[in-house]
Amino acid sequence: MITEPELDGEWEPAGPAEVVQDAVVPGARAPRRPWQWVAAAVVATSALWAGGLYAFGDRTAEPEIRYRVTDDLCGQFKATALEGLLGDLSNAEPGAGIRHPALDWASCTRNSDRPASSGSFYTTAGIELHKKADPAAEFALDTPLSRLFVHDGAWESVPGLGEEALVTPPENGDSLHLQVRDGGAVFTIVVAIYGGSGESDPRVDPLPDPSREDLVAAAVEDARALMAALRKG
Repeated sequence: MITEPELDGEWEPAGPAEVVQDAVVPGARAPRRPWQWVAAAVVATSALWAGGLYAFGDRTAEPEIRYRVTDDLCGQFKATALEGLLGDLSNAEPGAGIRHPALDWASCTRNSDRPASSGSFYTTAGIELHKKADPAAEFALDTPLSRLFVHDGAWESVPGLGEEALVTPPENGDSLHLQVRDGGAVFTIVVAIYGGSGESDPRVDPLPDPSREDLVAAAVEDARALMAALRKG
């Protein structure tokens, strides 16, 4: 389990909301818990990397556009399965992301306001809608975003989800990164559980400790629900 002291002082991004034009990074206020720095890094890095793919000119034929992007992704990302597994995730922070002729992007972070001493958990969902180039070529690459959760570039395949789906291997402990490609859309769901600092508050329910299999199953179920909610027609 990741503990909060391990992250203290290490996550000091220089204003991610200022880096990506027209991007709204969730939780851009201080002070913030360690998971919020990670969430900000996830969404900002995703937008920067995805947007940068189009700086090198034409690559392939335009992909099939099967999904839409909304400004309030939290309206579609309910995280029902993950909430049933982890507990309350009603604190929602949408990120409007970017709109561009080549790429649309949005995110949603859901978390629970638990006392800092008892630990915390969160999930972030994102959608990248690639409109000019098929994202298949870069899908399984070891990107800056994936390196936050996958240290050796390894992925595990998830059958029956979109055209291609990958999830982080078991060595990643209490963090999970699921990404799904379907047509021009790439969906990402990140889940992290952080242990508390100091003694647990006896008035607070214990931090959830789901098995990896249950965590993957819940993330896959919520990914399916998000894809269904955003599918066109």
